[in-house]
Amino acid sequence: MTREPEQTTRATGAGPAVPAGTAAAPLRGMRIVELSAFVAAPLCGLTLAQLGADVIRVEPIGGQVDRTRWPLAASGTSLYWTGLNKGKRAIEVDLRSAEGRALVTDLITGGGPRGGIVVTNAELPGLAYEDLRAHRPDLVYVRLTGRWDGRTAVDYTVSAETGMPAITGPAGVDGPVNHVLPAWDVAAGLYLAVGLLAAERHRLLTGEGQQVTVALHDVALATVATLGYLADAQLGGRPRAKDGNHVYGTYGRDFPTADGHRVMLVVLTARHWRDLLDLTGLGEAFAAVERALGADFTREGDRYAHRAVIDALLEPWFAARPLAEIEAELSARRLLHAPYRTFEELAADPAALLAANPVLALLDQPGVGPHLASRSPLVMNGERGDAHPAPSVGQHTDEVLTEVLGRSPEHVAALREKGVVGRNRPASKED
Repeated sequence: MTREPEQTTRATGAGPAVPAGTAAAPLRGMRIVELSAFVAAPLCGLTLAQLGADVIRVEPIGGQVDRTRWPLAASGTSLYWTGLNKGKRAIEVDLRSAEGRALVTDLITGGGPRGGIVVTNAELPGLAYEDLRAHRPDLVYVRLTGRWDGRTAVDYTVSAETGMPAITGPAGVDGPVNHVLPAWDVAAGLYLAVGLLAAERHRLLTGEGQQVTVALHDVALATVATLGYLADAQLGGRPRAKDGNHVYGTYGRDFPTADGHRVMLVVLTARHWRDLLDLTGLGEAFAAVERALGADFTREGDRYAHRAVIDALLEPWFAARPLAEIEAELSARRLLHAPYRTFEELAADPAALLAANPVLALLDQPGVGPHLASRSPLVMNGERGDAHPAPSVGQHTDEVLTEVLGRSPEHVAALREKGVVGRNRPASKED
């Protein structure tokens, strides 16, 4: 097996070449092979691709199982899949065959000093850490598992065990309420990226590779512990209960407006509280309430403990005004607030959204068409990684096998004839 020299630019693939020295692409030259599905591991790959890494996603013949997940475009193309796989390259290999696994082994263990990196959420036969490490001792192998002991789990099952659904939802509603955001998947994907970069830095300093494992259940349990929720329950704190849209331990809730909207208000500091009283003209009324209750509403705990009476005094002020006036007044005093919007309302004026926030770009995705897509949220010296289309099934199979692995076109054609790799699909083809 021949190792390639380190690359300084990405000359081919889903996006344009990345010039050396570009601040938004600090990972240029790094090659990562991704064997994954669903959210966490693909999000890890996306995060690194948007920082300039060459992320090559390996899929089985016909594409990975997550290519059809909702939401879908009118063509049937998965908006979920294209969102999580922007800017990657994709190859299609029969992972059940020895020859197919040998190809992937060469791809993972090649790439020169900046190659030899794989991220996965599955331990495939012949492609486990020890199998690959035998070919490249300095391998960086990053794997997502369900639980620390190897048992399976997904975001929705992990969430059920954390206690979060028990305190989510309107007050008085019986039974758990799941959050629609796969928060543990998102957090795990970012932990995978951090672990990968830490292991790669260790390799640069010492020459040693390593296996990095992130368990989805560990991410959730660590978060619950870090935020103090676990310790509070263990040490006999007041049991948490559902509290609607109130912010626990401080003052924050949603208010209906005169024109039928709702706005979320959060009062975190004593300055926020004083400015809110100045705005609403309720200073004397609240002073009387504080005297009667023996409370001090400049303190977070007191605001939370007496939130019901605060609600009663503030609700008429919000109910008497339209949203535009409320936002103008709150913004003038730098008070924390936001109107509630649906996805449809958020996307109703793409031009305004693009102009308002450079994290979004208009991307023409094959099978989808022009739509709002995310650039990297990371701003590096004023620059962001751009949005590039997600690949179709096997779009870069020939490119990767010939340019990266050095296989001849005739060899690739022979592999295709045997079914080891998939047929060559153009970028505009969607399955």
